[in-house]
Parts: sequence; structure tokens; C-alpha cells
Amino acid sequence: MPDAQAAHEFTLTALLTALAGANLIYGAGMLELGITFDYAQMLMDNEMARMVKQAVRGIRVSDETLAVDVVKEVGTAGNFISQDHTFTHMRTQSQSKLIDRRMRENWLAEGGKDFTERAYAEAISILENHRPEPLPDKVVAQLRAIVEETEVEYGIKK
Repeated sequence: MPDAQAAHEFTLTALLTALAGANLIYGAGMLELGITFDYAQMLMDNEMARMVKQAVRGIRVSDETLAVDVVKEVGTAGNFISQDHTFTHMRTQSQSKLIDRRMRENWLAEGGKDFTERAYAEAISILENHRPEPLPDKVVAQLRAIVEETEVEYGIKK
């Protein structure tokens, strides 16, 4: 069953291998040692994988990101939220579709759904509403040619 433990285990496994230099995060949606796959777990793991990838990229340090001029101008007790610099850079922080960072009373007022419940709702929405763009005819023809060539090569089709 998808839950916080499964998300934690995926995150830890993904983070440690990513920090060791792996460039592939494996196992999204897997439960029970890969015997079971779950759409909600896959979406939860996708959120974790995005965060792991962002963490491994590190924090960009430059004059722009340090904003020393803004810090000097605003001061230690000033309001950074109203600064153009803050507004410009706040969207570069981790953005999640499923992780809810609202204050508890606001979260409860909106139904108090946990991570797993939100993931299931999103999975159902994707399954019911997602309409992928069709592949270009040229790509479909190339894929069909590869399949047909393989079928002939392995005697599946003559």
C-alpha cells in the first residue's frame, strides 16, 4: 500500500544512489520488492525523484542568488517578500503538485487529505483526463519499421 514509509524508502534509496553519481532513479511506483506497482505510489515517487534531482544539482551561488545588495538595502528586520528579487527567485524553489505546504488550519479546511490521498486523486485525474499528443506520422512509421524488422529477424512474422 502506498504510504509515507514507501515514499521514505524510495527517497532514501534514490538520494543515496544519486549522491553516489548514479544518473538513473529506479523503482518509481514499485511496492513489495517490485511485485506490485501502484499509480499513486508512482506519482509520490515522481515528486521525490524531482526533489532528489534538485538536491543533487546543488545550490547555485552567484551575486544574483546571494542578493547581497538586496540584503543590505532591506536590512535585518526588513520585508524581503515585497522585493522584486524575491518574487523573481521564489519560483526557482521546489514546486510540488502533491506535497501540501499550507498551514494546518488551511489544509484541514480544504479536507485535510494526506499525501497518499492526493496522489490517488491525481492518478485518477490523469487516467480519466490525460490525452497525449499523437506522435508525428514519420515517427509512427519509423517505429513500425523497427517492429516489423525485428519480427522478421526473429521469425515472428515472415
